[in-house]
Amino acid sequence: MALEARFFLAAVFAVAATCLCLSAVASAFAVPSVAFDEGYSPLFGDDNLVRSSDDKSVRLLLDRRSGSGFISSDYYLHGFFSASIKLPKAYTAGVVVAFYLSNGDVYEKTHDELDFEFLGSRWGGQWRVQTNVYGNGSTARGREERYLLPFDPTLEAHRYSVLWAPTHIIFYIDDTPIREVIRHPGMGGDFPSKPMAVYATIWDGSTWATDGGKYKVNYKYAPFASEFSDLALLGCRADPVLRAPRDGGGAGCAEPDLLGLLTADYAIMTPRKRAAMRAFRARHMTYTVCYDAVRYAAGPFPECDVSDVEKESFSAWGESKNVVMKARGRGRRRGRKAGVAGAGAMSRLDVSSS
Repeated sequence: MALEARFFLAAVFAVAATCLCLSAVASAFAVPSVAFDEGYSPLFGDDNLVRSSDDKSVRLLLDRRSGSGFISSDYYLHGFFSASIKLPKAYTAGVVVAFYLSNGDVYEKTHDELDFEFLGSRWGGQWRVQTNVYGNGSTARGREERYLLPFDPTLEAHRYSVLWAPTHIIFYIDDTPIREVIRHPGMGGDFPSKPMAVYATIWDGSTWATDGGKYKVNYKYAPFASEFSDLALLGCRADPVLRAPRDGGGAGCAEPDLLGLLTADYAIMTPRKRAAMRAFRARHMTYTVCYDAVRYAAGPFPECDVSDVEKESFSAWGESKNVVMKARGRGRRRGRKAGVAGAGAMSRLDVSSS
């Protein structure tokens, strides 16, 4: 049996023995959501965290006083985690909105993390999205990728999801996979393996978020408001220190169990989904660590699926030669030029992918 196959089976059986607790949902994204009070708690920001009257959505605000954020009430060992997010409008340079998993509060120097980070810009609607993967404190080996969005994320909410299994990770925007990280033996501890909580935050990232910190947050446009809804927590609640399921494994686990997790639609990369992922990446990915030969001169990470043909589209710094963010002209009505069909359709960004 090949090494990769043995590694795959060993990972599945090891986690199954620990957490046979997650039944599969009927549809990839028809997942049940929870009310805020059922799955989350405020993290910081006081009055800058505003819950809806039905407790099914939350607004996170950033102003001169503070950002804001919330955290899941439990830690989870693998699962599917999702939220519909609407991002702030207008000038948002320096603003960072994040939806992520982490155990940094428990493992300060050896933490794991899976990130969606939304980076503001000088032009309303033109947010960049960054994904990242850390394991066992591997912050010196960041695995960033950045993308532009094919829609205006300030007009309506879109769903952002993370599938975290013992064998692979998939990042989704709506029902489209945008990134897959398959666990490779060469990753060692760099693959997240300890229970993590789910976080959502908005904060001032003026030092780095927009053009490397060139453009700062301008509080003349505050408060910056991000909206979170359709909060989904499908995983096994686990003790972050013992790294074991709570309540003996049964009562502590939401749908699906491990087998259900690995066989759910959102965990399986079908040929059609892989083609959609490749199309998205070709048209919208602006940076990938897999082609950053300057930062990682020793070569790409073992899990990188690289090709010589694709590599030609990226600079030695890992930046796309073809996908760039274009400044908008003042007063220009966007949408028709970008191919929006008509009223009610989503506006598309000015993204060049020649």
